[in-house]
Amino acid sequence: MRTTVTIDSDTEALLRGEAARTGQSFKAVLNQAVKRALGRRSGEDRVEPLFSAPFPAELLPQSFNRLAAEWEDEDTVKELSS
Repeated sequence: MRTTVTIDSDTEALLRGEAARTGQSFKAVLNQAVKRALGRRSGEDRVEPLFSAPFPAELLPQSFNRLAAEWEDEDTVKELSS
């Protein structure tokens, strides 16, 4: 399909730079960029977790900052009691 769009000059520069780097046409780079960006919404290009273990349920309701502070306090107590 042929259509006319207005592209910001900084976006055009990024696309032209990628076209020059890869040796592909401007049209091909533009189509790939749009497909990648919109494909993420549909679940494609998902980031897979590094670990398969589930997150510990007992930690879910806790604030991570508070949890980190508690662990730091425990470490401090251990160091001072040594």
